[in-house]
Amino acid sequence: MAAPSGCVNCEEFAEFQELLKVMRPIDDRIVHELNTTVPTASFAGKIDASQTCKQLYESLMAAHASRDRVKKNCIAQTSAINLDDLTLLKQLRKQQTRLKWMQSEFSVEEVVNDRSWKPQKNE
Repeated sequence: MAAPSGCVNCEEFAEFQELLKVMRPIDDRIVHELNTTVPTASFAGKIDASQTCKQLYESLMAAHASRDRVKKNCIAQTSAINLDDLTLLKQLRKQQTRLKWMQSEFSVEEVVNDRSWKPQKNE
């Protein structure tokens, strides 16, 4: 699932995190996707396995790229603080914490992505 353009709320970490979760269905269901994509011996002649695997691969890569764009966009927005504005300086600690949380999503994504690719490597 692609992120809704212009609708990413980077100010609220919980919303940012929820959006990433909503964008992960293909990763969360990778084993099911593989089981339904790769044909059994009885269907091997009826389905082009290489084409369906290619489509699954492209969908997975697109989902990963979409989430990366959201994360990088929010990190850029959160990092762009005008340090000359005293009211923003007061919020710096909160922003830095939010930035660290967003950056930590790269670690979460690494685990999710590794989990998604592991069953494919075993095929």
